Amino acid sequence: MGGIPDAKLAIVGAGSVGSSAAYAALIRGSARRVALYDVAEAKVEAEVLDLAHGTQFTPGSSITGGADIGVLEGASVVVVTAGAKQQPGQSRLELAGVNAGILAALMPPLREAAPDAVVVIVSNPCDVLTTIAQPASGLPPERIFASGTVLDTSRLRWRLAERAGVATSSVHAHIVGEHGDTEFPLWSNATIGPVPILDWGIAAEELDAIAVEVRDAAYRVIRGKGATNYAIGLSVARIAEAILRDERAVMPVSTVLRGFHGIDGVALSVPSVVGAAGAAPIRETPFAERELERLRASADAIAAAAAAIPLVG
Repeated sequence: MGGIPDAKLAIVGAGSVGSSAAYAALIRGSARRVALYDVAEAKVEAEVLDLAHGTQFTPGSSITGGADIGVLEGASVVVVTAGAKQQPGQSRLELAGVNAGILAALMPPLREAAPDAVVVIVSNPCDVLTTIAQPASGLPPERIFASGTVLDTSRLRWRLAERAGVATSSVHAHIVGEHGDTEFPLWSNATIGPVPILDWGIAAEELDAIAVEVRDAAYRVIRGKGATNYAIGLSVARIAEAILRDERAVMPVSTVLRGFHGIDGVALSVPSVVGAAGAAPIRETPFAERELERLRASADAIAAAAAAIPLVG
């Protein structure tokens, strides 16, 4: 495995998620150069200045940015966090329509500024937006994908580790499907260390309750503080590292699937190999029959939402 020398990570959107992703990338040393872009000039300049003031304490990374999309030039990875937040009473479909319009306007100048970049969509609903944006962008599915259930999987592993009394790194389990209401854990191949999760001694009812807790975790955070930002920022930094260092790490990112267990043309999270070329779903991933049914139901939900809001631009 190699890596990209003098790697540049560009982040679109200087809101709470984008700024947290830039902060996480700086303190983790995810990229040699980090750039932050937003059309809100005063906001993005303030965020960049605040981050730059702390670079003495980071492992050698630099931060630049501004309201000129030229700050994306030379980026090997572009992370898109720009978009409207879901408002009280607003449906996910309504949010998707608003953010699809934002993404449609963004993609042509983004492609012009960073034609060779891998694009990671974080704006929600990320699976719907990726399903729409991938064919419209002209990029192959491996080079434009969503952060998907990487964060949901981290939440699941943390919760299982807490329950089992082990280190989070010893839990091997994935959330797959939609990053949202139809997501679910792959219990059939989850383990704690070498022990299958179903043999660990945690009752099936408790596992089901943990899955619901993980699925709804964002709502709990949003109720308390208005947005989720730290954990998704760390997740974004970790995805960028896998690409920029060509790690070929296995992560449940959301690509537009092609003939994956009968699913075609819809972006869903499944375990995928993430490296410099982008993300490639692992087709050999085993699913129990009930899990396949749930994956296809998740695909149907995303397809219906995407069909209702065609990308324009």
